[in-house]
Amino acid sequence: MKHKTRAALAISLASVMTCGLFAGCDLVTTDPKKDYEQVIAEVNIAKTDEFKTDYAGYDFDQVIQTENIYKRDMVASFVSSGSSVMSQYGWTYRDTFDAIKDSLINRQVYVQYAKVYFLSAKNDDGSAMFTDESGAPYTAAGYKAALTGDTELDKTIHGLEYFLTDEEEGKALYSLRSSFNSSLDSIEETIIDADEEESNSTTVRTTPTGIDTENEDYYDPDYRIYTGTETALGSYEKVENSTVYTRKQAYARFLTNIRSSGLLDAGEDTTKVEGLSYFKRELKSAYESAVITKMSDAFEEEAAKDVTNEWLQSKLDTIVKNQKDGFEADTLSIDDALDGMSDSSFVLTAPQAGYGFVINILLPFSAQQTQDLGDVEMDKGDTQGNKFAWRASLLKNVLATDQRGSWFTGETDYSYEAEGYKGTLGNEADRTYLFFENSLSADKSGEGKQYEALKNYYGKYSYNGKVTKDSDGKYTVKPNKIDIDQFIAEMEDYLASAGLNVTKGTPKSDYFTQTDFYGKDGKVDYSKFVYYEGKVNFADGFKAKDIFVKDTPENKAFSVINELSFAYNTDTAGLNSYLGYAVTPEKTDFVAEFEYAAQKVCASGAGSYIVAPSDYGWHIIYCTFSFTEGNMEPFGNYDPADKDVEGSFSNLFYEAQKAAAVSSYSSNKQTDIINRFAAVSATVYEDRYEDLSDLDTTNS
Repeated sequence: MKHKTRAALAISLASVMTCGLFAGCDLVTTDPKKDYEQVIAEVNIAKTDEFKTDYAGYDFDQVIQTENIYKRDMVASFVSSGSSVMSQYGWTYRDTFDAIKDSLINRQVYVQYAKVYFLSAKNDDGSAMFTDESGAPYTAAGYKAALTGDTELDKTIHGLEYFLTDEEEGKALYSLRSSFNSSLDSIEETIIDADEEESNSTTVRTTPTGIDTENEDYYDPDYRIYTGTETALGSYEKVENSTVYTRKQAYARFLTNIRSSGLLDAGEDTTKVEGLSYFKRELKSAYESAVITKMSDAFEEEAAKDVTNEWLQSKLDTIVKNQKDGFEADTLSIDDALDGMSDSSFVLTAPQAGYGFVINILLPFSAQQTQDLGDVEMDKGDTQGNKFAWRASLLKNVLATDQRGSWFTGETDYSYEAEGYKGTLGNEADRTYLFFENSLSADKSGEGKQYEALKNYYGKYSYNGKVTKDSDGKYTVKPNKIDIDQFIAEMEDYLASAGLNVTKGTPKSDYFTQTDFYGKDGKVDYSKFVYYEGKVNFADGFKAKDIFVKDTPENKAFSVINELSFAYNTDTAGLNSYLGYAVTPEKTDFVAEFEYAAQKVCASGAGSYIVAPSDYGWHIIYCTFSFTEGNMEPFGNYDPADKDVEGSFSNLFYEAQKAAAVSSYSSNKQTDIINRFAAVSATVYEDRYEDLSDLDTTNS
């Protein structure tokens, strides 16, 4: 079984074990340079009968030359990813190096096949599918002319460049340079931490998913690897407290690591990092990855042609029917379905109204208030032994604070100074700080920009407290304390500032002095726990299909509440959930007061919110989405017009179904390539890496 697993993973490892940077290795050899120059395998698909049959009449066998796989490639793969894979799967060294060998062979099979594919693929009209930057079709002669350079490695790199656009080359080079800097950053941070007397032990507030995530299509042509001497670095940002000295130390350690393992040639000029043989070998791998990705993208485009509007609507109808039938027959669990809801897994109907999701913002009792509630006796006339009246009196003095202080003082400073939000507390001058400028500013995030735009987070609620910065740039933060009425005012003002229409409620005037929480039947009347109710009104009714579409009322409301949750919520399990907590109209595991309020807002529909307590403190419960009477299929049909509207239901459904279809197609195509060519095109010299496979015995 172990070896079957190894074989199955060899294809995926062909992509994983590339462009990795040296992380340290225990492999030792007497003469690493001579040892690592041994060829452990040769690959040439043009020599196979399969290739000669498929491409008879072409001169592509002149394009495909035998590719040598060296022992150093195997070692570099091991220190990049192999050791972690070995630990993850419990493999022996022999298992691991055999898998690395297979992955390196598979990689060269992919690259060689890709070259032929780019040269021979045709569009439906017979024209060449792939062309160079000038629009001329790729040709064998053009490829051969590109093979220039002083070394075989240089020629190989230039040959790979022939099949890549300037943009594709730029992305690959940017990714490689980023990887080098990331490795050097890690070493330098260790050096800096060792020099500092104190370490930062601040517990950092959870941040929204996707902070400072680079767009996958972004690259900076001016970005450079920083070794301590370069001054023009493009968009590279130095690590905190970096100096020329600490960076040079980090680079020296990096060089020592690769030199000691035979991955750096003697006499190389180490002052030019991109001139190192190690860098060039990694660049070759980066370009190979780009070539493989380009071929995979082409396979996916082929598969995407079958994802038609008619097919998508039929698929949607089938899912709705299967869910209806499954919920009715109790073969599908609605609870499990809601818990698994995501951008690629949709709950399109429900067995009855009232199912939905809520965001819960918990403003907690203080430790002293919690103790007080535990200590008091039931002496306010409660014949059933509860402490509801005592709790009500304590709730008046619950004070909430903005929890985002560590976004200033933690390891990463996420704050930036901006125009203050005009709040309700009369201290606007202190409220000038926002967060996540890279992911929220129009000039930094979004399509074509360096960073992906942060989703479902409105981003204009300033830190509610006083912030000062000393001459060393260190922050001191002091949050303002606000009671429940002030929080409600903050929330509703913020919703209104986003252009939303809010129906405000009225707090119960006698809430903190009431003593009767029971109905005529003697049972607890949970409606008496509700302190406040309000609702965001959507002019044309709530459109579930638009909840993730930026700038729609549905998304603005969701994003505002989500941001306030990150600011105040002490129920951290609810942060970064998809739509919040799943709620059902039946008995739940939630505490009874919360259950009642959550079910009530879900029955009322998205945009409804309730303020109610539990023994934990105040809960502000906002319904993000629910199935309501007369609207049991709220997402509606698949709409081709919305296919390209980012975040719309039709867009998400299209992308999910397309991804499933093209992934299967592309995977099958690549597996077929390996099955047809790998075994028959490779000559393996196992004795040349036997010492690595035998490390199990050596280390035992």
